[in-house]
Amino acid sequence: MCGIVGLVAKSNVNQALYDALTVLQHRGQDAAGIVTSDSGRLFLRKDNGLVKDVFRTRHMQRLVGTMGIGHVRYPTAGSSSSAEAQPFYVNSPYGIVLAHNGNLTNAHELVEDVYKEDLRHVNTTSDSEVLLNVFAHELHEQKKLKPTQEDVFDAVERVHKRVKGGYAVIAMIAGIGVVGFRDPYGIRPAVFGKRETEKGTEYMIASESVALDALGFKVIRDIEPGEAVYIDVDGNLHTRQCAENPVYRPCIFEHVYFARPDSIIDKISVYKARLKMGARLAEKILRERPDHDIDVVIPIPDTSRSSALELANRLGVKYREGFMKNRYIGRTFIMPGQQLRKKSVKQKLNALDLEFRGKNVLLVDDSIVRGTTCEQIIEMARDAGANNVYFASAAPPVRYPNVYGIDMPAKEEFIAHDRTVEEIEKAIGADWLVYQDLEDLVEATCDGAEVQYEFDCSVFNGNYVTGDIDDNYLDELSAKRNDANKKNAKVENAIIDLHNDESAE
Repeated sequence: MCGIVGLVAKSNVNQALYDALTVLQHRGQDAAGIVTSDSGRLFLRKDNGLVKDVFRTRHMQRLVGTMGIGHVRYPTAGSSSSAEAQPFYVNSPYGIVLAHNGNLTNAHELVEDVYKEDLRHVNTTSDSEVLLNVFAHELHEQKKLKPTQEDVFDAVERVHKRVKGGYAVIAMIAGIGVVGFRDPYGIRPAVFGKRETEKGTEYMIASESVALDALGFKVIRDIEPGEAVYIDVDGNLHTRQCAENPVYRPCIFEHVYFARPDSIIDKISVYKARLKMGARLAEKILRERPDHDIDVVIPIPDTSRSSALELANRLGVKYREGFMKNRYIGRTFIMPGQQLRKKSVKQKLNALDLEFRGKNVLLVDDSIVRGTTCEQIIEMARDAGANNVYFASAAPPVRYPNVYGIDMPAKEEFIAHDRTVEEIEKAIGADWLVYQDLEDLVEATCDGAEVQYEFDCSVFNGNYVTGDIDDNYLDELSAKRNDANKKNAKVENAIIDLHNDESAE
C-alpha cells in the first residue's frame, strides 16, 4: 500500500507536496520521494524513511517548479532497498516520472514484453517501474514532438489493455503535464480536486481526500475506474474514460484498515463506515451472547477506535482507552521479520492497569491477520489484571492473500488459515472471539452511501475480481512473501546499498 500525490499549481509545489505526503504517511513508511518540473527540467529527491527524514531544507530548495508528484512507499512482496523508492524516471519519451499504488498481477509477463517487444530495460524488481515503461512506450508510439491530451489518453487506454491488477497512478511528463488514472476496477483509490488562487486555478490528485482537505483543495470527485485525469502545464483539466468495460470493485480493506477515518473514498465516509462496522458487530454479539458479562470495551489503537466506540454504545457498556501508544515506534504490520514484529508490540503499547484490573474486557481490533499481535495484547491485558479477555474483530477472518498492493503474508501465516473460529480463539488465548460477518461488513460500509457497486473482498472470500489469479500465482506469491525470504532480501539489499555507498565515496 502506498500514497501518491500530484500537483499542477501557479507557484512552487515543493512545500505542498511535502505537506500532502505527510498527511498520507499512514499509507507508507518505508520510503518517500518527490519530483518537480521546472521549464522542462526534472528535480528528484527520494530515499528510505519517513517524509520528515527524507526531505531536509537543502533538498526542498532544489525541488523547484510549479508541477510535481510525490510518493510514500509501503513495500509489497519486495525488498526495502532505496533503489525501489518512487517516483521512477525514464528519459524517453519527453522525460516521464511515475508514482504507483497497487500491484500488477501480470508483472512477470510484462517484464519480458517490455524487454523483447518495447526494447526497454527495467532496472529493479518493482512492478511500478514496469508500469512506467509500458506507459512510456505507449506514449512514444504516438510519434509526436509534444503530445496532446488525446495522445496521453490513448496511451493510458493501451496501458489498460496490457496491464492487469490493481493500480492507481500519477505520472508527470516533463514540461507538459500530470496524468492520474485508476485500473478498470477502481481497486486502489484516487481523487482529484482544485483550489482557486490569485494567480489562477490549481489542481491536485491524491490517494485520499484528506490530503486535498489539508491543503485547502475542494474535492471534485473520485477518479472513475479506468478513467484518466490530465492537467496540462498551463493548468487546464481534461478527463476521459480509457477502459473498455470499467466496473467499480474498490478494495474494502481501505475502509477496514488503511485509509484515514477523515477520508471520503468512492463517496463513502471511512469514519461512518467504521462506526457502522461496530454497530453490526454489537448486533452479532447481542444475538450470540445476549447474557454477556462485558464490563468495558477497549480498542487496540488506532484504526479500531471508531468501531469500538459504536460497539460499546450499542452494547450499553463503558468505552475506555486501555492502551497507551508510543507513536515513535513503527507500525508492526509493515515491519519485516516475525521476530522484530513480536519484539515491537510491547514497545509500542502499554496497558493501563486501572482499566483492566478485576474486569471482563472486550478488546476490539479492525482485523486479525497473523494473530501474533492480538495474542500478545491479550497476554498484556491478563498481566494488567483482567478477569476475562474477550476479542472482537471488525472484519471477517482474513484467509487469502491480497494480490492488489497490500503486503499481507503468505496464506500459511494467516492465523485463520485452515482454522475454525474456535481454534483461532484458542490460538490467541481469548476467552471468546467474535468476527464480523462478511455480509455485515459490506452492508455496514455501504449503509447510507449513494453507491451502486460491489467491493473486492478477496482477502476474506478468495474471489479475485480481475479473474486472472490461480493457485500457481498464489504459490509463487507465498514464496516471495514468507518471512525467511524477506529477511534474506533485506540482508542482501543492505550489502548492495553498503557497496554502493562505499563506491560513491
